[in-house]
Amino acid sequence: MQSIGDVIREQNIQLATLDPVARDGFTQVPNFILRDPRLSVGAKVVYAMFLSYAWHNDSCFPGQERLAADIGMSRSRVTEYVAELVAAGLVTVQRRGQGQTNLYVVHFRVTGTVRRPDVGRPTSRRRSFDLQRSVG
Repeated sequence: MQSIGDVIREQNIQLATLDPVARDGFTQVPNFILRDPRLSVGAKVVYAMFLSYAWHNDSCFPGQERLAADIGMSRSRVTEYVAELVAAGLVTVQRRGQGQTNLYVVHFRVTGTVRRPDVGRPTSRRRSFDLQRSVG
């Protein structure tokens, strides 16, 4: 399985921008994470931060102090949310020894039943808009 960094390098993507938002990048969070009612909002944010770290560095081993500072929460809350992700099978923590940060392995495993949100049937106004977009 390729690392995220290898996939990015294969894409040969370069951002030529001075916009600080675009320059610093974006993190995509899988919908099955966002829609999982069993996960707390804090656990979802920690999962997103793990993806962000791994996206830019090929691997993910931030210290919990760094993670807490980046998210803006206490270290004890980060520890709680990491434990929640481990219990859900979404993250594995590998201890690397005294004085070293842990290695976090982020899993893209859909857990439980994920339902698509019920957004209802399209209205007649929406259907005509979609037809206009597809035609021209």
